[in-house]
Amino acid sequence: MAVEYTKLWKMLIDKRLKRTEMARAAGISGNILAKLGKDEYVSLESLEKICRCLDCDIGDIVSIDRSKDEDPER
Repeated sequence: MAVEYTKLWKMLIDKRLKRTEMARAAGISGNILAKLGKDEYVSLESLEKICRCLDCDIGDIVSIDRSKDEDPER
């Protein structure tokens, strides 16, 4: 997967929040939290909930790693 949530995990450390606390506050399910932990794609709606909860922009929690692109022609 080319998507990474490393920025999200760093932000949670800075804010001294546990992943489960953030999930509960944002109103996202454990399944979404598991997908985030595996750097899998999640809905924009879920990312918006997290951004609203953490008072940040999507670029503050998600990054794209071009070296992991499945199609090098992109």
